[in-house]
Amino acid sequence: MKSFIRLTDFKKSELLEVFRIADSIEQYGGFLKGKTVVMFFPVSSIRTRVSFEKGIYLLGGQSILFDPSTLDKKEDIRDVCGYLQNWADAVIVRYPDITMLDKMSKAMAVPVINALTDDNHPCEMMSDLYSLSKIRADYLRDKYLFVGSDGNIGRAWKEAADAFGFSLSQSSPAKHQIPGVTYNDNLKDAIVGKDVICTDSTSSDMINDFKDYQISKELMGLANKGAILNPCPPFYRGEEVTKDVIDSDYFVGYEFKQSLLKIQQAILIYCLSD
Repeated sequence: MKSFIRLTDFKKSELLEVFRIADSIEQYGGFLKGKTVVMFFPVSSIRTRVSFEKGIYLLGGQSILFDPSTLDKKEDIRDVCGYLQNWADAVIVRYPDITMLDKMSKAMAVPVINALTDDNHPCEMMSDLYSLSKIRADYLRDKYLFVGSDGNIGRAWKEAADAFGFSLSQSSPAKHQIPGVTYNDNLKDAIVGKDVICTDSTSSDMINDFKDYQISKELMGLANKGAILNPCPPFYRGEEVTKDVIDSDYFVGYEFKQSLLKIQQAILIYCLSD
């Protein structure tokens, strides 16, 4: 059994095995029969939580939901986990501090799966890359551009690039640069030669900083032929993206996130398999 906290904890071949499981997910009916997955999710989570809960149900398992604030208690997390593993076959956690997931993983003999931290979002990256693999033959040879700040989504893309070995660069104001990522503060220059453009929403205190970093249909025309726009939801028309680019063929589309269901099922299967 394995926890799933960082993509860089795995070899590329191991991550591609998760994709292969997703390709044949129909063969795993009943895989979670008699098993219980405990989930720690805030009420604000929509896509990740719905797809995990439905995925567990379709595999025949039971999910039990708690708010992540229940982990913030005087009781030592090692003691919480010591009891929890008596009944949980896996634990899925959405929590700001990734070190909490590390502590839980060390204290438990069952897998801990990262559903988002302030440092990364591995399940989301796996889903996006799996979806890209279905529409782009050379998705790991494509050149990726992330337009946004040094936050969990930007760092998640860096982690994915490190794990899978694809080319990633960033465009943003200098003070929002992601450490260790090739960087260009001129968006018009940065987008030239790129195949996959990724964005993240901008917090209210940074909107002014990013006023010159909005992705438009016109700007996408500077990227490589056939380039696509993959904005991380929730995205906001008129902020990091324009209305016309979301309504264009550049946008990957809402169905792009359908893969969350199969990939998160596949991650559970991979982590619970010997």
